[in-house]
Amino acid sequence: MKNNFWEKGQKHCAVITGASSGIGMEMARALNKIGCFVVLSGRNIKALEKLREELGAESCAVIPADLPVVKNCIDFYAAAKKYEPDILINNAGFGIYGEFTETSLTNELELIDVNIKAMHILFKLFLKDFVKKDRGYILNVSSSAGFMPGPLMTTYYSSKSYVIRQTVGVFTELKAKRSNVNVSVLCPGPVSTEFNRRAGITGFFKGITAKQCAVYTLSRMYRKELIIVPTIKMKALITAGKLAPERLASFGAYVLQKGKKRIE
Repeated sequence: MKNNFWEKGQKHCAVITGASSGIGMEMARALNKIGCFVVLSGRNIKALEKLREELGAESCAVIPADLPVVKNCIDFYAAAKKYEPDILINNAGFGIYGEFTETSLTNELELIDVNIKAMHILFKLFLKDFVKKDRGYILNVSSSAGFMPGPLMTTYYSSKSYVIRQTVGVFTELKAKRSNVNVSVLCPGPVSTEFNRRAGITGFFKGITAKQCAVYTLSRMYRKELIIVPTIKMKALITAGKLAPERLASFGAYVLQKGKKRIE
């Protein structure tokens, strides 16, 4: 997992949003294992404190943040900046399942605030700092969903498409000016996390573990890969989806989503 970034004798610090469970938590564990100081953020304070106790109080900090609120994003950035991070794992996000006419507008607006606005704010603020130092890594967490239409989860799929397009565009800007800052976007398929539970569904695909996803992703991030897709199977599905006519791809996604069951 190590590369030249870790051979400069510098102390490294990673800020991780959505660190109280799933991929964010496993990212924190993996980074901690290779000597990186981690700043943990999320809503579940008890889970964050438990993780801090596991990793060691001397090697991590907890900054709880309710990211749907713009001011909270800015306040969180100001607090995390004090640790002089050179890695940002922009991981906070959630999904909503159901037909567009039936899902809650309030919940959808909160999803947009977290998956798009909070991601955008933190991406911009931390990136400006990294560019000044001319070093660092930013990983924005999207989904394979961002490459395709999303019937029955339209708002979620749309939000993840934004994350991909934003990251790819910024990547090109950085390369054009020969910046040493790297940005990547993670686009996994199913991962065994609390995502489905919060979305109110149970899936019928068995995903990879959050630990597998985290370890694979970090190794690719250090190699400065732009779009990171764990598993060959998922890469093939994304390629097939891109080649299929839009209406066919959308219908296929509908059939897959329809196979999920609501959690009562």
